[in-house]
Amino acid sequence: MAIVVHPTRDIRRAIGYVRDWAGERGIEVVQTARADGAPQIAPEGTADGTRLVVAMGGDGTVLAALREAAPAGVPVLGVACGSLGALTTVPASDVPMALRCFEAGEWAAHEIPALAIEPEHDDGATAFNDLVFVRAGGNQVTASVEVDGDLYGRFSGDGVIVASQLGSSAYSMAAGGPVLAPSSDSWVITPLAPHGGSIPPLVLGGESTVRLTVEPGHGGARVEIDGRATDMRPGTFGISMRRHFATVVRVGEEEAFLHALRRRMIIMDSPRVLARDARAAAAARARPGPAPRDGA
Repeated sequence: MAIVVHPTRDIRRAIGYVRDWAGERGIEVVQTARADGAPQIAPEGTADGTRLVVAMGGDGTVLAALREAAPAGVPVLGVACGSLGALTTVPASDVPMALRCFEAGEWAAHEIPALAIEPEHDDGATAFNDLVFVRAGGNQVTASVEVDGDLYGRFSGDGVIVASQLGSSAYSMAAGGPVLAPSSDSWVITPLAPHGGSIPPLVLGGESTVRLTVEPGHGGARVEIDGRATDMRPGTFGISMRRHFATVVRVGEEEAFLHALRRRMIIMDSPRVLARDARAAAAARARPGPAPRDGA
């Protein structure tokens, strides 16, 4: 078994359960994808040859675990050491139950897509959430987007986001892009503050391919993958989606995607609707109840 831990969150309860479970079965535990500042709680190792990677922390910890586990074809169990997230669906208190379910084969494989990124001048990479080009100085960047061989548009602005379904509710949504439902099997390109013209976010099908060319301008531009800066240079990139790139372990009833967004207040009702509901609730409380019957 391999583990990935958050550098600052309290993982003591979760790691205690994992150690007990592994110890009872004589299973070796190794630690992989150790972040800067993360405590070393097991010998260093890789996901190769393991049956499960347990990520303890938040969704970012699960993403780090997926990068390690996907090439080895190993599933990841996301444990929430804090609030539940989109990928950390098992609270620390439920770790024993989750591990028992995994051992018994009573779990569901939740397939995670990824964006396959092929730069013209750098090594390829994958992104689970998004690929972002953003200006690094005062000048705008210019982007050209071709989809399946046809030009979609050219624009200047702060940059451009290419997001998977998983990442659509993150940076892309904050920039005005749509939220993609898991069943949509799609991904999205969202321009960042385009200057003039008409270049709305574009939703792509799962089989689409994109050729994206970014000219950084005098101020330069950063290339980020899943929120982390890379050494990639702006230029021409081929992008496509790999639908079943990694696997997350689901146990018990899975929380609906839209319900999770509302619980985490990423999606919220408009203030006007909430105010109307509050008025209706106050009016209901102010109504007199039924008169008591004689002899009551």
